[in-house]
Amino acid sequence: MKIDEARNYHKIDAVIVGAGLAGLRAALEVAKSGLAAAVISKVYPTRSHSGGAQGGIAAALANVSEDSLESHMFDTIKGSDYLADQDIIERFVNEALKTVYEFEHMGVPFSRTADGRINQRPFGGHSSPRACFAQDVTGHVLLHTLYEQCLQHNVLFFNEFQVLSLLVSDDVSRGLVAWDIRNGGLHIFHARAVLLATGGYGRAWKVTSNAHANTGDGVALVLEAGLPLEDMEFVQFHPTGLYKHGILLSEAARGEGAYILNDKGERFMKTYAAAKMELAPRDVVSRAEQTEINEGRGIGGKDYVYLDLRHLGRQKILERLPQIYDLALNYLKVDGIKEAIPIQPTAHYSMGGIPANVRTEVIKDAAGTVVKGLYTAGEASCLSLHGANRLGTNSLQDAATFGRIAGIHMSEFCRENNFSGLPAQPLEIAQGKIDRLWNGQGKERHAPIREKLQENMTKYLGVFRNQDDMLKMLVMIKELQERYRQVTVDDHGDVFNLDLIEALELENLLSFSEVIVEGALARQESRGAHFRNDFPKRNDGEWLKHTLAWRRDGKIVLDFSKGVVIYPQYQPQERKY
Repeated sequence: MKIDEARNYHKIDAVIVGAGLAGLRAALEVAKSGLAAAVISKVYPTRSHSGGAQGGIAAALANVSEDSLESHMFDTIKGSDYLADQDIIERFVNEALKTVYEFEHMGVPFSRTADGRINQRPFGGHSSPRACFAQDVTGHVLLHTLYEQCLQHNVLFFNEFQVLSLLVSDDVSRGLVAWDIRNGGLHIFHARAVLLATGGYGRAWKVTSNAHANTGDGVALVLEAGLPLEDMEFVQFHPTGLYKHGILLSEAARGEGAYILNDKGERFMKTYAAAKMELAPRDVVSRAEQTEINEGRGIGGKDYVYLDLRHLGRQKILERLPQIYDLALNYLKVDGIKEAIPIQPTAHYSMGGIPANVRTEVIKDAAGTVVKGLYTAGEASCLSLHGANRLGTNSLQDAATFGRIAGIHMSEFCRENNFSGLPAQPLEIAQGKIDRLWNGQGKERHAPIREKLQENMTKYLGVFRNQDDMLKMLVMIKELQERYRQVTVDDHGDVFNLDLIEALELENLLSFSEVIVEGALARQESRGAHFRNDFPKRNDGEWLKHTLAWRRDGKIVLDFSKGVVIYPQYQPQERKY
């Protein structure tokens, strides 16, 4: 396949991969600065997963209570189980107010208090109501508003493109290569600056709140390019996934006063977090639920508990939580006004990802050496803002704030640097991936391999972990990787070849899943979302440090020399709620 330069070669100042909040906010910032910005997305932008965020966006506005930046900072540090870098959190909480007010001025229809201020609801782990919300569709309205702004400022969009390789050499980003899903064909995107805002990787699990598109493409591409990933063992399980489906029922329900009940009708969180009850952080609530289930107090002895909205009343449910009500009714035929809703922990958010500094520049080692022209923001990134556990509503704020910061620094970089030269054979890696799937003689198909990976990641790398289970998972991943080498696809067409796309996604899933397991095996402690039954205590003496992981000569190599940034006034202490 040869490149038609008139159609398949694009030379653009800044290329952003991902059309969620982080990607769109960065693109808007670049475009407003007068530079050319292009967004590449594997889905139509308004279908990006940021639109699935329901509950709110965090900022210490103090519109409905006393609050402070210091309080938001401490809550985030404590929620992270002291693994977050505190200089990143400081920048985050200070920028959060600006981000929310910018959204308001763009026209985001926030829910309002009686006197017209932005309304704020309580959320897990936060000491004050600071979740600025629009009913329970906050991510949806933020995403659509940003997309409209990007169109107004002439951002270019390449929708339904799958990125297959990064063009990085000599620690300089030069662009990327992507496959046109709608029409077929490889495209070269030659750029001064590239932002990876590709979202999370929950689709490595069977029970997940993540969209089908969340296959960790960005983190896998970074690993393939010889760069590290950070803290991949920390994966958050959300406590209120719709039973069997994993679809998110927002923490907004508990923010509005919903209960979680076991088979005895008890609000069992009083046993695990008496002060916060259902509004304890997600890792705490998920472990409590799983403990109740494991000890036989799931509903009817089964593997779910109840989310109970009934006491909130019809009016409040339909005004504040309409999407939650509809999801339960449509998927489980449960009327949340009259019946309790079956829920279970669901793989939800990745605290780990692509390592970067406060300027969102991707770094290649523990010393912080920058890859020039390569940036990352949103869930794909690991700054580290969330440490070992993210607080609800900090994610939308993270994506929007650091998306804007990325846009600022990308614009500066583009003005100060010319286009770097492309590699001699820019299509080689991407073309090789497609040729192997189209021309291979193997008899394997991707769907059974993906299913086995997801089922066993849910079984062995869930809310609770132990060495024996993780060793089994590691062996299994190696076996699945070997099977993947024999995968071929039946569809050889160019147009909407989803057989090909799903096979390419599976390669990514298998790649980063190995890093998750290796990191989890190495970290012999329990911290935040990473809980090991065989090492149930947090161990600051040995493990108050970040994990960096590379793939070298086909093996995962770990380094723990990247320390955590800790301020004198926020020293680690026992985490209680």
